[in-house]
Amino acid sequence: MFESTYLLGLAGWLLAGFLGGVHCLGMCGGLAAALGLNLAQDRRFLLLLVANLGRISSYTLIGALLGGVAAGLALLPWANLLQQLLYLLSLALLILLGCYLAGWLSWLTRLERMGQPLWRRLQPRLAGLLPVDSLYKAYLAGALWGWLPCGLVYTAATGALASGSAWKGAATLLAFGLGTLPNLLAMGVAASQLNRVRQQPWLRRLAGGLLAGYAVFALIRFLMG
Repeated sequence: MFESTYLLGLAGWLLAGFLGGVHCLGMCGGLAAALGLNLAQDRRFLLLLVANLGRISSYTLIGALLGGVAAGLALLPWANLLQQLLYLLSLALLILLGCYLAGWLSWLTRLERMGQPLWRRLQPRLAGLLPVDSLYKAYLAGALWGWLPCGLVYTAATGALASGSAWKGAATLLAFGLGTLPNLLAMGVAASQLNRVRQQPWLRRLAGGLLAGYAVFALIRFLMG
């Protein structure tokens, strides 16, 4: 039963990444646009794609590390209960995330402060790679970008902790990262147009409501077994 629940969870994190685009455009949009402005016009899309693949690689690494921690916890006698509690926590955070995206809560900004000390160390290294004029620099810049403090990523990380293994944790954050890809690729090319779209309240409420609704559905399905 948990395997089918895990597959449903993968779909949920993919959806979270996509619907969370209204948050991504605000949190990562400026960085994506800055990268896009520094790229040669004829290679902009390719270099943005490689930068985003670097970003998703970092997400996948984070997922693998957290999944590995979960695999270590599996050696404990109460591991099954812990895994299920972590899964319930990830669904609860998804519901809260949906409410945040809809503009009903503001808790995510407090969560993002946790990663600020690390980002202050990495940000100068990212700045040193600009202008991004090669595939190598694009990938490195994207890999550093993946560590930008983001409550959306931190929420997805709970899904990796609940996965129970390194490869499942990696798959969880990979699915989430792929969900974010369309929005951030578009942001790097058309920043001003997408910013106007992001500011529409109805879009935030729709995205947040859909995500919270999915999480409630997954929660009910899990509890009913």
